[in-house]
Amino acid sequence: MKRLRLGVVYGGRSSEHEVSLASAASVFANLDPNRYDALPIYVHRDGRWSIAAQPPTVLEASAVITQTRAKQPAAQPQSPVPEVHLMARPGNDTMIAVVDLPAATASSTVATIERLTVDVIFPVIHGPYGEDGTLQGLLELANVPYVGAGVLSSAIVMDKTVTKLLLAAKGLPVVDYTNIRDHEWDRDRTSVLNSVQARHRFPLFVKPSNLGSSVGISKVTDRASLERAIDLARQFDRKVLVEYAVGNARELECAVLGNDSPIASLPGEILPSGDFYDYQAKYVDDRSRTIIPANLPEDQTGRIQRMAVEAFRALDIAGMARVDFLLEGQTERLYLNEVNTIPGFTTISMYSKMWQASGLSYSALIDRLIELALERHSKKQLLQTSAT
Repeated sequence: MKRLRLGVVYGGRSSEHEVSLASAASVFANLDPNRYDALPIYVHRDGRWSIAAQPPTVLEASAVITQTRAKQPAAQPQSPVPEVHLMARPGNDTMIAVVDLPAATASSTVATIERLTVDVIFPVIHGPYGEDGTLQGLLELANVPYVGAGVLSSAIVMDKTVTKLLLAAKGLPVVDYTNIRDHEWDRDRTSVLNSVQARHRFPLFVKPSNLGSSVGISKVTDRASLERAIDLARQFDRKVLVEYAVGNARELECAVLGNDSPIASLPGEILPSGDFYDYQAKYVDDRSRTIIPANLPEDQTGRIQRMAVEAFRALDIAGMARVDFLLEGQTERLYLNEVNTIPGFTTISMYSKMWQASGLSYSALIDRLIELALERHSKKQLLQTSAT
């Protein structure tokens, strides 16, 4: 059996760079060497692509974040990194590596070209420039199979506001919200604050519309903290989402897997160490807990699974997604909170742990995702590209 050349793309330009390194380390550690010839494709913070000398090995995001914060700037300039460029056109040579070497007698550089091929790409980049349809668009142009959602669904799901609009249109319950754009805030922030207060009661959550891992999110209880929170969220995105804070909410999650016939895992519950499950609680401290499967009545478990699959289909997702819910304490009302098309993928991440609790091991999960990528790509090749 021929081994598949699997390109694992990780790192990226977003604030979730370190989380991506841990996710990629877990993927590499659990790949079957008899089935895959793995190629570590590292996307640097400045956007350059290169073939890493070795894949990442630190499996916990908290450890990667700690190492990054402790690292001092290099005293000497770094030597040029051999760059890899994905050809944005179909062809037998899927990738081309450009290696810059110092010229022997001139100040210019010499480009040495080495052709590489990959059979399938596994994107493990969280957040913007990896999970938002931009990377998926490049992979579509190159006509290479890739794991996970396509261009449209990736872009939609990355935008929390657009996601809510579509889910609500399908009759799925979402938390009431207000969307704030840059020009509105810059023109008259007083009017924006008045409008938010007229529509919502405190407490509220304020979030960048296009970001993940709870970066830039605040819980606010008054007008002054609302204004500060909007300013913070605007550092990460031009659109800000303000939404009602569900009272005494239980944070529940469900993993979905598949293409045309998606299935849902057993749901899990998060018990955050702080007031809510922010970046610190997710990745830095070790006091948050998870319960998998969640302690829920059978009918509630079934309802969450059905709603997760409905959301997956409504957003036209393929491959995988993690669907997050809020269960209101007093009313027991269930809200669909967020969807992630490239969820945290470490061995201790909720997505993989929920599948393990449902009977699918981490290694088997990777195999299935790659099978789904190849299946979807194969079907797409049957479509006509000419009208004649």
